[in-house]
Amino acid sequence: MSIRMDVKALILDPIANMPVVILRDEDGSHFLPIWVGVFEANAIALQMEGIATPRPMTHDLLRNLLAKIKADVVKVVINKLLENTFYAEIHLEVDGKAMTLDSRPSDAIALALRSSAPVFVEEAVLEKSRASDDPSETQSSERLKKWLEEVDPESLGKYQM
Repeated sequence: MSIRMDVKALILDPIANMPVVILRDEDGSHFLPIWVGVFEANAIALQMEGIATPRPMTHDLLRNLLAKIKADVVKVVINKLLENTFYAEIHLEVDGKAMTLDSRPSDAIALALRSSAPVFVEEAVLEKSRASDDPSETQSSERLKKWLEEVDPESLGKYQM
């Protein structure tokens, strides 16, 4: 089963100094931090802040191309977690036919934001992200989770480009 999630924040991980996209469900019972690259974080931040660029960025180009061929982004699903790497799918509708594309979560999220498409996470991914064989990873994840639970989402600040 998939759980609908919203992009709640884009923050800089205070421990790893890397951008993190924070996904959270509507009632706040599930959340998923996904560490992303700087360029992908910038693409997400531009859309979250409503900043227009003078020329189309890659995800804008992809959205424009999909619109030209009359393809709709139906949803994005973060569907796997293998060896600490998240995987995603972009679900499209083209001429009434369903089509699924493999994607990195950061690219899928950037496109979903531009297309006003919902983001879902498979329950198995949420469960697997909570469990880890590496004690240091579990500790770091638990520290981040505790910090996120205690912080007010409005006070998280914005990812600085």
